[in-house]
Order: sequence, then C-alpha cells, then structure tokens
Amino acid sequence: MQSDTICALATPTGGAIGIVRISGEQTLDILSKIFSKELREAKPNTIHHGYIKTASGETIDEVLVSIFRSPHSYTGEDSAEISCHGSRYILNNVLELLVANGCRMANPGEYTQRAYLNGKLDLSQAEAVADLIASTNKATHQMAMGQLRGHFSSELSLLREQLLRLTSLLELELDFSEHEDIEFADRTELSTLAQTIDTRITTLSHSFETGQAIKQGIPVAIVGKTNAGKSTLLNCLIHDERAIVSDIHGTTRDTIEDFIDINGVTFRLIDTAGLRQTTDAIEQIGIQRTHAAIEKSRIILWLVDAEPTDEEIKNIAERSNDKSLIIALTKSDLSTHHNELLTILHKHPTLQSTPIIPISAKTGHNIKQLEQTIYNAANLPTLTETDVIVNNARHYHSLLTAHENIQLVIEGLNNNLSGDLIAEDLRIVLSDLANITGDGQITPKETLNNIFSLFCVGK
Repeated sequence: MQSDTICALATPTGGAIGIVRISGEQTLDILSKIFSKELREAKPNTIHHGYIKTASGETIDEVLVSIFRSPHSYTGEDSAEISCHGSRYILNNVLELLVANGCRMANPGEYTQRAYLNGKLDLSQAEAVADLIASTNKATHQMAMGQLRGHFSSELSLLREQLLRLTSLLELELDFSEHEDIEFADRTELSTLAQTIDTRITTLSHSFETGQAIKQGIPVAIVGKTNAGKSTLLNCLIHDERAIVSDIHGTTRDTIEDFIDINGVTFRLIDTAGLRQTTDAIEQIGIQRTHAAIEKSRIILWLVDAEPTDEEIKNIAERSNDKSLIIALTKSDLSTHHNELLTILHKHPTLQSTPIIPISAKTGHNIKQLEQTIYNAANLPTLTETDVIVNNARHYHSLLTAHENIQLVIEGLNNNLSGDLIAEDLRIVLSDLANITGDGQITPKETLNNIFSLFCVGK
C-alpha cells in the first residue's frame, strides 16, 4: 500500500479555496493526465497555473498546482497540491479524476504515516501534528510546535548518547577487564552517569502533569455555600448564560463545566452545587460531586458572601492542602462589610498567604484581577517553543518505565552486579525511550565505534 499514489481533500468543502493533496511515485504522471500542462519534468517547489480537465476535454476548474519533489516534501515522496475553488462539486470531481487515473484515496493519517516511514518525522513528531491541529490556545500551540520541531526528540537523542556512553563503558569492563594496561571508568563514574540520565528522565516525566493540564484545561473548582454567586460568576467569566441563576437555594445540583482562555492558557471552570446540610437526596448527590470536583481540581476558587465559621475554614483549608486556593468575596456591589471580612480571613492561620479578592460578577468589579490571580495560581512555567513539556500519555508511561529500569541499572552498579546483567537492563531502558520516537536501539557497531573513538583501549 505504501507504493500506491494517494490523494485526499486537505480542506473542508464549501470555502473559497479547496486543496487536494497527492503523494506517491506516480504523482506527476497522474497529474499530467488531468492538467492542461505537462508536469512530468516540472521543477521542484514550483507553482503552475492551468485547468483540470476530464478525458473528454471538459474544464472542471481553473487551478494552481504546487510541485514538491522527493525527498524534499512533507511525505518524503513526489507530491503535489491542487488549489482550486472550494465547491463540493468541483472538489469531488477532481478527486474522482485522480482516482480514475491511478490514485487511491488516502487512509486517515496516511500522509503523516508516510512522513514517519520515510524518515521525515519520528513518532513523537508525528503525534505532534495531531496536537498542532487540535491546539486551541497559545500554550497548546507552543507545546505542539516545540515537539514538531524536534525539541523533545533532541532531549531523547541526548539521553541516547549518554546511554551509549554508559553501554560503551560497560563493554570495556566486560571485554578488557583482564588487561591491566586498559583504562576504563570505575563503578562510581558509571553510577554518576546513570544518575544523571535518571534525573533528566524524571524531570521529563514530572512535566506530564503540567502538559496534561495545559492540553485539557487546568481545572478550577468554584465552591461555596448556596447563593454565594457561583453560577453568576461562571456566567460572567465565560460571557454566556451557561448556568441557571436563582435566589432559590440549591438550584445547582450538578457540576457545570466550561472553558476560558487566560493569557493563552485554557482553564476548565467547574461550577458546583452549594455546600450546606440538606435532606434532599438529589442535592446530596450534587454535593458529593462537589467534593469530587474539589479533589480533581488544581485550583479551588472559594466564594464567600458572609463570615464563614471556623469549621468551614478548616474544611476548605484541608481540601486545598495540595492545591492553590483563592478566596473571592462576592457581591461587592451590595456588601458593606468586605473590609471586615478581609481582616477576619487574613487573621486565620491557614489563610494568611491566600489571595482574597472582593468581586462583583454583576458589575465586573475586580474580575480581571481575579482572572490574573487564577492564572498565577496555576504556577505554570514560562513556556516557549523550546521548552519540553510532555503531554502524551504514551510518552509518559514510557518515561516511567525507563525510570524504573534505569533505577535497576543504578542498583546493579551500586551492588557490584556483573556487567552483562546491568547491560541487559540498559538495553531495556533504550527500548523504553525508543518506543517514544520509534528509533532503533543501540547497535553493537555503534558501541564498538564509540569505544574506539572516545576511550583509550590500549597503549
């Protein structure tokens, strides 16, 4: 199937412009059969104006054809893009003509699959293509672009080089340990090198929590008593009447979620049922779901419209122990005792460092300040395209496995195990990292070359 020439629509139908992509060995032959000009000898990276015509000479559309030659194309094959008008009728006719003249309709993801198989992308870069298409804000776009440009692959390549060095040192120990005139690293140096590798693997795996939060939206649980203004605030932040607002206590009986973008990062707001004692069975289920939302959140936004009891403060402090807590004093347009509340809350030992902001969702008072406080509470690193943040579960699990296996290497070195046993654990680590990019493991030839190029193996 990889030898087939494939075609597919690369844009939605109905727009001003539609693009049909073609890739494969017969690309220019097939195009020349339906295009008004001969393209078999066309130079790479050129654009040709002409007409798509049927076998009977009927003109389908006036188009531009972009030519890309192997290996300098997205797929690494000869390929082309036909830019025509976005009419469904026109695009379907172009595809039908291509298929009738030797193309096959591409399978989902086949262009990127061919790019991987032809060495244009590794597996992590190929997965970044999907992330780039799905990116919804600046942060997810930067993560996807960084991975697509190979920053994660470069990190793994560096780890591979360090593992190669470690493997080479072990090979020296195994092959030349009986010769007194051979110099090679002792177990302390080997263990230090393994620790360095493990530290970087651990750092990469720890970035997964941040990567997933950015990718899926950082969860913010909006909690408080009934009628504290939770639903009103949700509607204010998302600029939509998403939640029902009522003076009746217990109106919200389930969690309601929506998203906002703050400084290029998506936050997932979770409006919850009001916290209170109730005999209503359905409301009790809603309150249980509130507790579950708090557990899963990264930030707790506690809305207060009256002086809370010590028990309420204790409960919220305990639940936010490993999370960021923000207190919003609601209804500032109506309340006259916010200053008093601020003093009371700041005096409480567990809340002295907690940001407390008087707001009004009705008038918009301090809403921008609240949004910035939510962003700050996420404690995100300053992201650039060069930062490596793991956001793919497959990559994360491979890194976790690599960490477990490099720990076995370290233990083996510290316990003075035989080099051949340690080398086997090293090969497993290499396999774990190779699962991420799809690269092969270190070959005996690489090990041998590294030994003779970097180390003294004789006098």
